[in-house]
Amino acid sequence: MTAVYHFQTVPHIVHGPNSLAQLPERLTLLDRPVRRLAFITQPVMEANGVAGRVVAALEQKDIQVLIVRDVEPEPSIENVESVYREQIAPFAPDAVLSIGGGSVLDAAKLFAVRLTNAQPLREWLGIDLIASPGVPLILVPTTAGTGSEVTPNAIVTLPDEALKVGIVSRHLLPQLVILDATLTLDLPKPITAATGMDAFIHALESYISTKANPVSDMYAMESMRLIGANLLEAYDNGQSLKAREAMLLGSMYGGLALTAAGTAAVHALAYPLGGMFNVTHGVANSMLLPHVMQFNLDAIEARLANVAHALAIAHHDDSDAQAAEKLLARIREWTAALAIPQDLRRFGVSEDHLDALAVAASKVKRLLGNNPKPLSLDDIKAIYRRLLP
Repeated sequence: MTAVYHFQTVPHIVHGPNSLAQLPERLTLLDRPVRRLAFITQPVMEANGVAGRVVAALEQKDIQVLIVRDVEPEPSIENVESVYREQIAPFAPDAVLSIGGGSVLDAAKLFAVRLTNAQPLREWLGIDLIASPGVPLILVPTTAGTGSEVTPNAIVTLPDEALKVGIVSRHLLPQLVILDATLTLDLPKPITAATGMDAFIHALESYISTKANPVSDMYAMESMRLIGANLLEAYDNGQSLKAREAMLLGSMYGGLALTAAGTAAVHALAYPLGGMFNVTHGVANSMLLPHVMQFNLDAIEARLANVAHALAIAHHDDSDAQAAEKLLARIREWTAALAIPQDLRRFGVSEDHLDALAVAASKVKRLLGNNPKPLSLDDIKAIYRRLLP
């Protein structure tokens, strides 16, 4: 019997070099007129002149703009609530725009629905707990990346629990996405590496997820093909628009894949590393990836072999086992070439922390339920221990 699955995405995606310049005209795609707009961004977007150009173009259309620049990297739930209460709510915008990395995009999603829902954010932790749609939302990613621009997810940090938690709702999907690869040309190498690997992991975990389906498989495979062929080029030659364009599309496809199938144990184990030791999301995922895949290997060998063949890593005569091992070897090569750390000690983690990390990871049941094999506390500790060489 064919399983029933459900796919949803954003209504409008505008893609192409310099497409951000079309923003004022594309606002007509929204479901209501915009006269007041909250612009959530990062200081780098002001420093490089992008924010100024956007504001000037919007003001020419008689749109009043509030620039919000106080969202923290990987923001806490308190940070999002504080910025909303002190800046967004008093301004009462008709729409929310965000240009930046995953943190500000996620925060912008929450601001948009917070304007139309009275509940505090803590009441939304989990799945489908937001009652009403938000104001129109426009997302423009500047990393390739989280895929946040096309997912119904927003991640917040809970400092009191040293954990990151997802808020998942169809109401978090934007009405308009603009994909402009020229915004990613100046990404520093470490961010290119971490976000690029994160995008690949979104696709790979979606492909091996227990919720994988024909829609997620299609997007996941194309995401991995694009990223696998262009990640090192984007890292080594950051001004290559061709590589950056492929990475931005690959990231979006990875976001569409995880929307349809969900990520799994890599992300579940990464969240406590971010919450307890401030390991950035992409780095934590990249460190864990080969070890989680090795743990899952006997359950996903054929699927990993499919990926190896799609990326032209495996020979047509290879067995599934040989092809899967070649993919894992390539992943390890990527993490070395991209200078991804492989020792948690540099972040302050020791053997004494493994129990707490494992307990925290075990609470991320939304993602662990997608993993092709169950993980005990001892299994989780063993994976973390591999990163304490």
